[in-house]
Amino acid sequence: MLLDLAFLIPAFPLLGFLVILVAGRRLGEPGAGWVATMAMGGSFAAAAAVFLGLLGEDADERRHVQTLWEWVPVGDFSVDIGFLVDPLSITMTLFITGVGALIHLYSIGYMHGDENFSKFFLYLNLFAFSMLMLVLGDNLLLTFLGWEGVGACSYFLISFWFTEEANATAGKKAFVTNRIGDWGFMVATFLIFVTIGSIEYVDIIGNAEGGLISESTATWITVLLLIGAAGKSAQFPLYLWLPDAMAGPTPVSALIHAATMVTSGIYLLTRVNPVLAEAASWSTDLIAWVGALTALFAATIAVAQNDIKKVLAYSTVSQLGYMFLAVGIGAYIAAIFHMITHAFFKALLFLGSGSVIHGMHHDQDMRHYGGLQKLMPITSATFIVGWLAIAGVPPFSGFWSKDEILAYAYDVNPMLWVIGLLTALLTAFYMSRQVFMTFFGEYRYAEVRPEEISEIWDNRVTTAEAAVAEAEAGIGTAEEGIVKAQEKLDKAAEKLEQREAELAEADESDDKAVDKATKNLEKAKDGVVKAQEAVDEVTVSVDAARAEVDTARAHVETVLAAAASAGDDFEGISDDDLPAAVKERREFHPHESPWQMTVPLILLSAAAVIAGVMNLPFSKDLHFLEKWLEPTLYGNKHKLGLSGGELWILATIAVVIGAVGIAAAVAIYLQKRIPAEKVELPILARGWRYDQAVSDFMGGPGRKGFDLVAWFDATIVDGIVNGTGRLVRTAGGGLRTLQTGLVRSYAALVAVGAVGLIAWFLVRTTF
Repeated sequence: MLLDLAFLIPAFPLLGFLVILVAGRRLGEPGAGWVATMAMGGSFAAAAAVFLGLLGEDADERRHVQTLWEWVPVGDFSVDIGFLVDPLSITMTLFITGVGALIHLYSIGYMHGDENFSKFFLYLNLFAFSMLMLVLGDNLLLTFLGWEGVGACSYFLISFWFTEEANATAGKKAFVTNRIGDWGFMVATFLIFVTIGSIEYVDIIGNAEGGLISESTATWITVLLLIGAAGKSAQFPLYLWLPDAMAGPTPVSALIHAATMVTSGIYLLTRVNPVLAEAASWSTDLIAWVGALTALFAATIAVAQNDIKKVLAYSTVSQLGYMFLAVGIGAYIAAIFHMITHAFFKALLFLGSGSVIHGMHHDQDMRHYGGLQKLMPITSATFIVGWLAIAGVPPFSGFWSKDEILAYAYDVNPMLWVIGLLTALLTAFYMSRQVFMTFFGEYRYAEVRPEEISEIWDNRVTTAEAAVAEAEAGIGTAEEGIVKAQEKLDKAAEKLEQREAELAEADESDDKAVDKATKNLEKAKDGVVKAQEAVDEVTVSVDAARAEVDTARAHVETVLAAAASAGDDFEGISDDDLPAAVKERREFHPHESPWQMTVPLILLSAAAVIAGVMNLPFSKDLHFLEKWLEPTLYGNKHKLGLSGGELWILATIAVVIGAVGIAAAVAIYLQKRIPAEKVELPILARGWRYDQAVSDFMGGPGRKGFDLVAWFDATIVDGIVNGTGRLVRTAGGGLRTLQTGLVRSYAALVAVGAVGLIAWFLVRTTF
């Protein structure tokens, strides 16, 4: 029976993990990559087989529990290792394994030459196994096992290149932030167990449908699960880890953002949807508003990002917000529909960005791209498909899934619809901006960059200032020469006076003495003349040095003025002044990626085009996904009450809004009619400074609070525990003194006891 093959779905990646763990070094590159990829391919084949088996069942019979063994037996309570096979879990496994297999294949080309090639695929297979356990587990504990597994693997993969501190920090940030959400999941699990005595999904759903879970309990469970889901699916305020997760290799980003980890929270909420249906309306409204505001908030940040992967990271946060919005208003099938289409086009976009990074010498700044459409034709064509899908352009898949969520939002709360439309506008804008900056316009990679132009001018100013310093040093040297020459002149003048005095004192009758004095006088006069000439010569040198200083200072001013007026302009800079990095970039030529990377792009682009057909709105007969999932999700909590005409009007508005976003990007980034600085605000580039505010709080007041908690734990909690132990030990020590081992001591104690009893009886009978 095909349904009995469910255990093979997680077994294949687990087997791949074990093979690489044992023989990874021997397999090496590309052997380890092919083992991991074939494991994922086998998992996809098993999922497809189980899907066919489930499809052959009647709609109301599409639930199969496969129990492998008893895991945690505790009295009458036990937890099994078992898999819940139903339309929801198999839908999840199909796109997890399908997209995951393509990401594994892509990684063989992307990770080529990495010294830890085998280790990377070891982690990828373990990640996939954990995610499959999460969605297939038939109870909350098994789901939590997979939940923690993907959390641990995300730490390994995000910080894969851990030798760089930023990468290691990003991994720790993801791990720690998710622990906050895990707390909500765990407490919700305990509350469910206390309420119904079971944590199996079949029992949870049955009790909720039977009205055996009170509204207040269901409300608390909903809020706690929201906390857990917000952590794993990166919703405000716990979204901070996801943008930093870009530190990992790009295939990791695709796996986390598209097909696995971030969908966990949506899956968890939809899995227990009957509980949400029993909860107070404010709790589900909270889910919807958290999703809507997160979607808009993240979209505003994406507008100003220049890192090609950071744009997609905030886009993921925003798109997940749409899914939370759908869950909150009871449109569970719409949430799953968008999750599926998002898996295809977001994996396509991330892998496309990785192809660009791979072809652009690992440069991730879109300001350095441009004109890549001709240089990387397959990457650009497939990326454009992903862009049109996420921008909501019909007939691409993103249009159908996003439009369905917006229709439900309009029917439930028009304000949520407005927020969804604004998010759609921003999404179309920032994704168009990304495409235009990367693939259109002039090729900019070989250009001298503003910071390099500034560096060149700074070097020129430094050189000119060095010339001034050298000239000033020349002045000092020349002035020292004047002092020395003046000293020689003074000595020569003094010697001249001595010779004149000697001549005056010479005996006129002594011709020899007179001749000698006369010759000495002439020599002294010559010495004075030469000393004066030396003084004059050095004085000229000083004047020349001062003139040179003035010239050098004027040159500094000229260079500074030129640098100030040039700004980012390349004019006035010769090739000889170019840094080595610029010369290297001019010799570099972008290239298309290898087939292991382009084949997944082509397949995902096809899926991004056609995935929308699974739930077309034109007729109930075309709602294939809704018919498939309805027995699992027991129908949407909210039934859409809009007519066909209203749906067409809403769809038209959404298309127009998307077109406005694309047109705005064309005006700014292609036609250059509006300065980009008008929209790329610094505060948006810094994420509204929320991350910084959290860091400041955690390092300031938060740290003091943590220290207080640590003191309370060490002093009060440990004090009670340790104090109890000391009390027992002290009491035991006191009683130990009574155990002497001497018969006379025991006889004395017996006698004292007997006397005491007799006295007690006498007192009692007397009074």
